[in-house]
Amino acid sequence: MPLERPAEADGLVLVDATSAAGGLRFDPDEVDVYYFAPQKCLASDGGLWLAAASPAAIERIERIAASDRWVPASLDLGIALDNSRKDQTYNTPALATVFLASQQVDWINQNGGLEWSASRCDRSADAIYGWAEATSYATPFVAEPSQRSHVVATIDLDAAVVDANVVSAVLRDNGIVDTESYRKLGRNQLRIALFPAIDPDDVTALTRCIDVVVEALAA
Repeated sequence: MPLERPAEADGLVLVDATSAAGGLRFDPDEVDVYYFAPQKCLASDGGLWLAAASPAAIERIERIAASDRWVPASLDLGIALDNSRKDQTYNTPALATVFLASQQVDWINQNGGLEWSASRCDRSADAIYGWAEATSYATPFVAEPSQRSHVVATIDLDAAVVDANVVSAVLRDNGIVDTESYRKLGRNQLRIALFPAIDPDDVTALTRCIDVVVEALAA
């Protein structure tokens, strides 16, 4: 979705960007808090969250922290803000998580920044959605092209032709992992990551592998 501050809105705009951060374009002026965990586009692990906050959001955090409102430490943004100003964390995260995220940010910046990484995701999205639209047994789960994610694609497979779980299992047996569907969605589909670290050419190669598997299973 496009991130736009509502016209004449008197409030803060907060965005949960865990899937998007590092892979989708956005204008920081349109949001007050852009927060995320680094396990997706930043190619790291979970267990840590990062946030970019506007002056208005910082003022709100400081005002609540100075009030008598009780907030548990795990949800206390005043503690998070205070620690961030000291280059610290309230709890000690796994250093591998910080290292991997830092390496990914450096790699993205060295290649052109967010525009470069978002363009890389665009190429992967073009590959997977273009393939699904051109294939008789596959269909993008999200029908409206403008609403399709360019960081995680969900592709429905025709249940009359093939079982998506079997396709994922065969791919996994051959070293191609993490194509399983959303667990609770209950659809006959594949879920494909399109994050910046994934070479768009590999996404194209994946579609060819799926075609081979489906052809073999349908024979």
